Amino acid sequence: MNRFEQIVSHCSVVLLVVFVFQNCTTTPEKKEALPFLQEHIEWLAADEREGRLAGSLQEAATANYIADYFQQTGLLHFVDSETYLQQFVLNGPMVQAMGMENHISRNVVGAVEGSEYPERFIIIGAHYDGQGSGGIISMDLNNEPEIHNSADDNASGTAGLMWLADRFADNPARSTIIFAAFSGEEMGLLGSEYFVGRMDMPRDSVLAMINLDMIGRLDDGQLSIFGTGTASIWDDLLDEITADSLEITRVPDGMSSSDHASFSRAGIPVLHYFTNTHDDYHRASDTADKINYRGMEWVLDHTEQIIRKLDQLSPDEIEFRTSGNQGNNPSILEGVTLGVVPDYNYSGTGFRIDRVRAGSLAEEAGFRDGDIITQINNENITDIFNYMEMLNTFSEGESANIRVMRNRDEVELSVQF
Repeated sequence: MNRFEQIVSHCSVVLLVVFVFQNCTTTPEKKEALPFLQEHIEWLAADEREGRLAGSLQEAATANYIADYFQQTGLLHFVDSETYLQQFVLNGPMVQAMGMENHISRNVVGAVEGSEYPERFIIIGAHYDGQGSGGIISMDLNNEPEIHNSADDNASGTAGLMWLADRFADNPARSTIIFAAFSGEEMGLLGSEYFVGRMDMPRDSVLAMINLDMIGRLDDGQLSIFGTGTASIWDDLLDEITADSLEITRVPDGMSSSDHASFSRAGIPVLHYFTNTHDDYHRASDTADKINYRGMEWVLDHTEQIIRKLDQLSPDEIEFRTSGNQGNNPSILEGVTLGVVPDYNYSGTGFRIDRVRAGSLAEEAGFRDGDIITQINNENITDIFNYMEMLNTFSEGESANIRVMRNRDEVELSVQF
């Protein structure tokens, strides 16, 4: 009998133990959303956390913080009967570049058992690791090491995950809700890939995965929801929800650079809630004082609505659909980089640049915000994944001719990496 079967078959005993335990310990004070979110984001994004780099002591302390909250909220252990922590070893090109090879990292996973269908699962995920003191994963590549507090990316999603855990603990769904705080996302979706690779419940028992990554900087109500093309039911469910103050852009692609891509590759429908990039993305200036807490409340209310709508469906009503590049993780740049911020909302052909970083190779070569890269050395670029795969074929010192569409004009630029 595997761990998931044990949890389902012993759920009544576990719930009794949790009930007794909660009556002997202090439960979290129930709070309104805004002070709750602010309290946890300020803790997660404090200088003392030193940017929560995967494999660091500060990341381990953050994992314990989340685990303690899960315990106080009454969540069940899920991947292990004795702990919320799922440990894994960090390896890979980005890990090596950050000097964290063979360090231990950990996901934090808990669950609220379904009231009617405990053998059905909805996964809510958010990565809690950050960018540490910068380095290769910083947009400030030429600056001295400085704490990247990683408030929007992704203390915001982590605090949102904790808020939803509280909501569903108070009012369980019919299905079991799994709450997974992933680490290693900034080094290539390592924690979510490890989790997916070790899921031993049937894939068709997982209704969907909902990802919260960068939900803290809502501007003029502009919310992007990725993955709407990964299931036949998403558009209909989204049509049923009142958006209130949100202006929602639906992006069919389920393979953008965040943890939901690990689940989409495994054939699981996904949605990714995202309040878009900003000038503080992957910089030391991504701090808690810039978070839009009211906007986060709107986003999380919408997220809870979609989860409860999804919970009313049976697995045979949900059809997974391929949307985006389903190959191996293409989101890691292993070497050279232009120094641009992608337009993650772009769904046309090519790779669209949202912003060119000041002082970057792209700025020196004459790239502009809004340019769409269509060819590199006469090789067509179809999307962000194709772009990253192509860049990974270059080494420092090599040159490339890059063709872009600028408004309606075709422009050719040359770079030397």
